[in-house]
Amino acid sequence: MAMLEVKGLTKKFGGLVANDDIAFAVKEGEILGLIGPNGAGKSTLFDLLTGFQRPDAGYVSFLGRSLLGSRPDQISRLGVGRTFQKLRPFDHMTVEENVMVGVLQHTANLRVAREQALGALFFVGLLEKRGAHGHMLSTGQRKRLELARAMATRPRLLLMDEVSGGVDQRSLPGLIDLVNRLKQQGMTMIIIEHNMQVLMSLADRVLALHLGRKIAEGTPEEIQNDRKVIESYLGLAYA
Repeated sequence: MAMLEVKGLTKKFGGLVANDDIAFAVKEGEILGLIGPNGAGKSTLFDLLTGFQRPDAGYVSFLGRSLLGSRPDQISRLGVGRTFQKLRPFDHMTVEENVMVGVLQHTANLRVAREQALGALFFVGLLEKRGAHGHMLSTGQRKRLELARAMATRPRLLLMDEVSGGVDQRSLPGLIDLVNRLKQQGMTMIIIEHNMQVLMSLADRVLALHLGRKIAEGTPEEIQNDRKVIESYLGLAYA
């Protein structure tokens, strides 16, 4: 049984069809890459999977359980974690407290929450920043904090929106290493990423969207050589 199964997922905003009859599945331990030009419907798809938007049609199941009608917090508690493209840490809280918020959905014990938060910060390399506030961090550090907050919710499936977005070249290798470490631990992931070199090194399979529709799905090698993907996204120069 697939960990995540999506069938016929459709979302419209007035006359705009953001997602049109999307279907795919993700197996446990797999990394699925999600690509497409701006406006292809990638972030909307994440919103539908995590309860921030409700589909007009279609079906989503996680571990055999339907997610339709569930709130974001309910979906998170089931084991679906998410990072966001727009980084919005709680600026009035310390880095440690930011991560504790995620842990507290599973426990009311502050001592346990603090210990687990520190463990997540150690994993992402932010332990020394535990007392800093969110607005004091660089973009790369905020990306790491975003990942720590998501990991604190104990996900079995992690949705990552733009791993490399806005990150300078010095910080990028460290972030890729973190994702690879999660991969080695068996974390199941769906990753939206515009940096094709990064994505192709991480993904087991890639799904390509264009104008809200799925236009291709396959191995990284198959996607890089797919005519529709080249014409709509990669460009002839890439080919």
